[in-house]
Amino acid sequence: MRDRSLQLLDWYDVHARSMPWRVPPSERKNGVLPDPYGIWLSEVMLQQTTVAAVREYWRKFMVLWPSVIDLAAADDADVMAAWAGLGYYARARNLLKCARAVVADHGGVFPRDYAVLLTLPGIGPYTASAVAAIAFDRPETVLDGNVERVMSRLYNLHTPLPVAKPELMVLAKALTPVERPGDYAQAVMDLGATICTPKSPACGICPWRDECIGRLEGTAPNLPKKTPKKAVPVRRGIAYVARRADGAWLLETRAEKGLLGGMLGFPGSDWSEDPQPAPPLVADWAMLDATARHTFTHFHLELVIFWVTVPDNAVPDRGHFVDGGVFSPAALPTVMRKVYDLVADSLLLR
Repeated sequence: MRDRSLQLLDWYDVHARSMPWRVPPSERKNGVLPDPYGIWLSEVMLQQTTVAAVREYWRKFMVLWPSVIDLAAADDADVMAAWAGLGYYARARNLLKCARAVVADHGGVFPRDYAVLLTLPGIGPYTASAVAAIAFDRPETVLDGNVERVMSRLYNLHTPLPVAKPELMVLAKALTPVERPGDYAQAVMDLGATICTPKSPACGICPWRDECIGRLEGTAPNLPKKTPKKAVPVRRGIAYVARRADGAWLLETRAEKGLLGGMLGFPGSDWSEDPQPAPPLVADWAMLDATARHTFTHFHLELVIFWVTVPDNAVPDRGHFVDGGVFSPAALPTVMRKVYDLVADSLLLR
């Protein structure tokens, strides 16, 4: 088992991907470890998001809040605005809760131990393992989608996901080395991301090609097996976009709980199969000939858009007007930015 780990580490020493939060293997061999805060931040951002999308967000956060103490002291609205576009806003809320817990309960220093990391808000088994291994070189086993795919193919495991997760963890744990576990954790994820890819894996250049049972049996491209997903339902809603004559936009802060919790957006109806109209002020609303579409984890959303221009003295029943010079579409969550883009394009506001 250990020989396989060494093979992969040899490959990683040459082919490690360059990432702004990563310490190269040549430096880690000399005892240089990354900033635990930066590793934690990257891992939270990378959940259900690609490396390419995360790079600039990570850099932006590190400039705005270079330490966990800075982030803990940040204004919630500023963090949510900086997060806009990464999606899954519960992660941003947990990001703040975790930062504040690290400061309040651990003196601003991330704990090294897996079990203690698990007690922090928003940190589950994968993130705890990743931070412990990558930031502190603890021999913890990471099991993300890339590692699941690699292990399924290496051992030719046909048990479908998610049922196979416990078995895959046992297999992955058996390969986790005591020496250089942080580099190994990154190596096995890199292997899945760059060579053992979901489609058309590059088996010919894989460091584990000679021992991969899935490759030898010709089953690798079809692994891992997955339990068929249920059909994703469609929910509908209404977005109300009001602009004052002076250029101010009507926005409201969504409730803390639920999707887009605590985020600024355009007022709207409920999201359901039969949404009920809920205009934020009495006005001569006009329906835009466009529908905003967005996909969340468990459903597709279709938003009908109503638009109106109101006088400067208009008083909304809910929400508040934001001056046009201050309003930033880029700070809106993605679905709301789609609404704005459709309005701006239709009414030639750009």
